[in-house]
Amino acid sequence: MTYFDTHAHYYDERFSGDECPGGADALLERLFSENVCGIINIATSPDNYDAAIAQARRYPHMYTALGIHPTDTRPLTADPDPWMDGLRARLLDPASRAVALGEIGLDYHYPDTDKERQLAYFHAQMQLARELDVPVVIHDREAHADVLAVVSAYPTVRGVLHSCSCSAEMAREFVRRGYMVSFSGTITFKGARKTVECAASLPPEVLLIETDAPYLAPTPHRGELNHSGLLAHTNAALAACLGKSEEETAALTADNARRFFLTAS
Repeated sequence: MTYFDTHAHYYDERFSGDECPGGADALLERLFSENVCGIINIATSPDNYDAAIAQARRYPHMYTALGIHPTDTRPLTADPDPWMDGLRARLLDPASRAVALGEIGLDYHYPDTDKERQLAYFHAQMQLARELDVPVVIHDREAHADVLAVVSAYPTVRGVLHSCSCSAEMAREFVRRGYMVSFSGTITFKGARKTVECAASLPPEVLLIETDAPYLAPTPHRGELNHSGLLAHTNAALAACLGKSEEETAALTADNARRFFLTAS
């Protein structure tokens, strides 16, 4: 079996620390030689575009998504427009290996969240995705209604709901709007009943798997450094939801990822 990891951050400093002997490159070389057939390396800020791109250019089956994460809007100007020209140029440059704009969205978890600033950046990037006809990767943390409202305002934009944590009903609303739905290690967690029910309710052709590496390591590796080699646990949990074999589910999600990201690119 091979797995396609649709959401990871291999430039993260944790991959250069003691948790990852040899660093990200040693790990990636091993993963691609063993059981990983594709990775989308997701940038979250203008500060890490270059790092994500440099890594992706070293591996034929690694691609990028470039965008400004809602929590990474804090140090930037309140007006997102000055940052859109640079993002546009990167997305249009074939050397960036970009297959999507992301991750973008809303994150209302922290009490000092500037919702107005996050919404401004979310709208600006959705407008850019519409202009360039590129898919988006959506981050939604404790902001389900507002995320859906923004997505609904751009009916021609397609995308992926990353690390799905919403209800089955809301996930189906995204699917009706042409979105894919991606499941991370959270589907393996104790108490993930809502996520399991959500996955089981969706059509197989919209399902993806991801790590969000180095975060959200699946059970039984919670708290450890996450990486694409641990996708077997997430894949097994999704297979159980679907009533399919692990082999069928790995092939299904990899085919879905190639069709969505690589045909679009």
